[in-house]
Amino acid sequence: MLFSRTLLLLPAGLLLAACSGGSGTEKAVGVALPPKVPTSPSAAKLELVATSDTIWNGVAVADDGRTFVLFPHNEGGPGTRIGELKDGKVTPWPNRAWNNWQQPGDPAKQAFVRANSLRFGPEGYLWIVDTGTPKSDVVPVKDGPKLLAFDISKNQLVKSIDLYQYTRPKSFVDDLRFHGEMIYVTDAGAPGLIVLNQKTGQGRRLLNNDSTTTARRPMYGEGKMMLKPNGDKVALHADQMEVSPDGQYYYYQTAAGPMYRVETRYLDDPNINSADLAKKVTYFFNSPTCGGTAIDADGNLYVCDANEKRILKVTPAGQSSVLVQDPRLIWADALWIDQAGALWIPVPQMNRTAGFQRGLETVKFPVELLKMELGLKPFRD
Repeated sequence: MLFSRTLLLLPAGLLLAACSGGSGTEKAVGVALPPKVPTSPSAAKLELVATSDTIWNGVAVADDGRTFVLFPHNEGGPGTRIGELKDGKVTPWPNRAWNNWQQPGDPAKQAFVRANSLRFGPEGYLWIVDTGTPKSDVVPVKDGPKLLAFDISKNQLVKSIDLYQYTRPKSFVDDLRFHGEMIYVTDAGAPGLIVLNQKTGQGRRLLNNDSTTTARRPMYGEGKMMLKPNGDKVALHADQMEVSPDGQYYYYQTAAGPMYRVETRYLDDPNINSADLAKKVTYFFNSPTCGGTAIDADGNLYVCDANEKRILKVTPAGQSSVLVQDPRLIWADALWIDQAGALWIPVPQMNRTAGFQRGLETVKFPVELLKMELGLKPFRD
């Protein structure tokens, strides 16, 4: 999303009330102050890596330290979709041409229409999910929805998987994970999962409109229900997901939770239908509105809580604790654990964007990229 800094001017009475710290004036004009977010002791480990005047919501760090970031451009604005971060500055990656798609009708096979996820796969390639949608809530363009794998040593595309045949008019292909020869993709626009076999080239949709892939809760950020400009509730369907380090379980959820899991042997079975697969799915964790997740080599899940500005650590047994809580964690998004065990945290303030709060833009630029040196054991699915 391309944004500029905005100064919001309030009527004098409201401004006084907002700054009064709970005086009688506040009650008289009906202005409620946002709840104060506690800061956990672990927040002292939060380190600012870089800032941006354009919203970023994803990061992936190669084993050699090269760092890549993703700009979602939810409102369809022009600009870099995928960039490499060097000394605090972003360069369009792999080149400017890939980041120069403009409008429907432009060739989409060799361009990022609207990227939404990036991560390193088990073979070391940088994989990118292109939603193929020019902006939020519009139909994907032909050749737009795709998975792209790049060899970063050559900055070249080595594999492209067309997802158009698996999409629906309301599709928003969201994220991907790997399990052996399989690739799992969530569809946050038309509820369902896309399961692909790299070896055979076969793929299909599963759990279409299932209760576990369909958003059934309102989304909240910083205590406010998230609403579209027309007043409708924001609904992001199948969204976050992880694969357990032993490959046994696939975890997934809608953006507002809860989280479910199913054994990968069922998900990978080419003969199972959605009805039978649904019977194998079990409830796992009552996750909050979530921007992103990660999983470590011990099977612990890290779940961002957009409402409470914190990140939860969830054990394989489903027990949760607060890893870190801090006012800076305004919609912590797609997390990444690097080879040294640091947790990287893009903070896009997504809940403050116009598309998520009735058209009112309150993002306070610059947005940040944070990390915590935690000594985690990284896992590559």
